[in-house]
Amino acid sequence: QVQLVESGGGLVQPGGSLRLSCAASGSIFRINVMGWYRQAPGKERELVTTITSDGSTNYVDSVKGRFTISRDNADNTVFLQMNSLKPEDTAVYYCNAREVFTPHGRILERWGQGTLVTVSS
Repeated sequence: QVQLVESGGGLVQPGGSLRLSCAASGSIFRINVMGWYRQAPGKERELVTTITSDGSTNYVDSVKGRFTISRDNADNTVFLQMNSLKPEDTAVYYCNAREVFTPHGRILERWGQGTLVTVSS
């Protein structure tokens, strides 16, 4: 059973920083793509950033230059460093893993439970 557990959300003032973490647990050989999505109140879930197992990254335009994704393949953990936060970054942030290879086969996708990030003065 592969599970994703996020941590690091909270309340921060505009211009501040937060670091999110997401750890994948279970018997895992490799995770091809890990990423972060977010869902703001009243809006659809949107892709924020992804990172492949070889380190290639992708960011939505609104966070480029402010957010940085990284991962530790040995621990199956992904991080999101968020700087210069804006009120419009307020959302529930979800960790995502795609193509998870386990001793029992390939799992197409897994989601974390979400962590709330609130940017407000």
